[in-house]
Amino acid sequence: VSDASGCSMIALLHTGAAKFPQNLLSKSRQAVSRLFSAGVLKGFSSIVSRKLASHGFGASMAAMSSFPPQRYHYFLVLDFEATCDKPQIHPQEIIEFPILKLNGRTMEIESTFHMYVQPVVHPQLTPFCTELTGIIQGMVDGQPSLQQVLERVDEWMAKEGLLDPSVKSIFVTCGDWDLKVMLPGQCQYLGLPVADYFKQWINLKKAYSFAMGSWPKNGLLDMNKGLNLQHIGRPHSGIDDCKNIANIMKTLAHRGFIFKQTSKPF
Repeated sequence: VSDASGCSMIALLHTGAAKFPQNLLSKSRQAVSRLFSAGVLKGFSSIVSRKLASHGFGASMAAMSSFPPQRYHYFLVLDFEATCDKPQIHPQEIIEFPILKLNGRTMEIESTFHMYVQPVVHPQLTPFCTELTGIIQGMVDGQPSLQQVLERVDEWMAKEGLLDPSVKSIFVTCGDWDLKVMLPGQCQYLGLPVADYFKQWINLKKAYSFAMGSWPKNGLLDMNKGLNLQHIGRPHSGIDDCKNIANIMKTLAHRGFIFKQTSKPF
C-alpha cells in the first residue's frame, strides 16, 4: 500500500486488537473506513477484511465501511394509525403509536416503543377502520389516552438517551401527515402541547424520490417494489409499516444515500 497511513493501519491490525487501547481501536476503525471510502485500499479489501475478522471486529468495520456516515445518531421511525371511515370522520384520533429507534451508524433497530391509544371522541371503531388497520375494538378499549401515551413517549425518549442535547435524532415518517397534520391537529383539539422533537422530521417519500429519481405514489408498496424488497407484515399496521420504513432506509443507506430533514421549521 503506497499510502503511509494505510501501511501503519494494517501494521497495527497485525499486532492484535487486544494489544492496543480502546481509543486507538476507534481511531483505527475510522481511518480504515476513510481509506475504503476513498478507494485507497480497494485492491486490499478482502485481505484487510480477513485481518479485521481474525481480530474480532470485522463485523463492526464492515458495517462502518459499507456506507457513508449519516448526519444523525438515531432515526425515530414513526407511523400512526387513526380512527377512520368513509366518508371520513372528524376529528380523527390516533389509535396506534409505534416508534422504532434506528441506529444511524448501523441502520439496525435498537429499541421499540409501541402502544395502542383509546379514542375519546369516537370511542367505537368503525368496521372500515378495523378492516383497514387490523385493529379491533378490544385492542383500544381500556388503553391509555393520547395524553398518557405522549407522557410515556417522553419517558421512553429520556430512557433511551434521546433527550440528551449532544445526541442528534430525528423522526422519520412515510409522508408528512403524521407529524404535520395528525398529531398537531389532535393535540390542538385536546389542548395538549406538542413536544419540540415532533416538530422536525424526514418524509421517506421525499428521501426515496431524491435517491431513486421517482415519486412513490403508492408509498411503501412502491418503495419496496423499487428496491426489490419484500413487504413486511400487513399494510396499514402501524408497527409493520415502521418495520418497512426502517428496511427501506437501511437499503438506501447501504447504497450511499445520506438522509436529511425534509420538513420546514415550525
